[in-house]
Amino acid sequence: MSFLARSVRALHPIRLARSYATEAAAAGLRLTFAVPHQTLFKNVAVSQVNIAAVSGDMGILASHVPSIEQLRPGIIEVLEGANSKKFFVSGGFATMNPDSTLNINAVEAFPVEEFSIEAIRQNLAEAQRLANAGATEEEKIAAKIEVEVLEALQSAVSSK
Repeated sequence: MSFLARSVRALHPIRLARSYATEAAAAGLRLTFAVPHQTLFKNVAVSQVNIAAVSGDMGILASHVPSIEQLRPGIIEVLEGANSKKFFVSGGFATMNPDSTLNINAVEAFPVEEFSIEAIRQNLAEAQRLANAGATEEEKIAAKIEVEVLEALQSAVSSK
């Protein structure tokens, strides 16, 4: 154990107990999910949240290991009992806290069912064209980012 870890443990009076996810489910996961202009969930009890993180896709249950994850373009799936709500996010952060609260702050979040696969295909084709033929390097980079987001959206909508 490092000096810093020993020092923090000695100064911090709270010892966190970890348990299996099935045991922790009784305690519950509380979700707050917000975008800059709206709060989608505010301290709502949910059974699981699946996120698309830069480090990989993951399912989060109550008593998940505390962490901060950068979100990549992809799906956030919120499971409330038998109900499931899927949102496409373009990026953001998810913070899992030791008290089984999960805070998701996304740049944008839209319900998956609001997207048209045909519109996505058309926009993707145009973005790919711009990425290959952009006049400036800045335009090419912007188009490549758009291609990445639209490919993730197309994959998400195709699998819904």
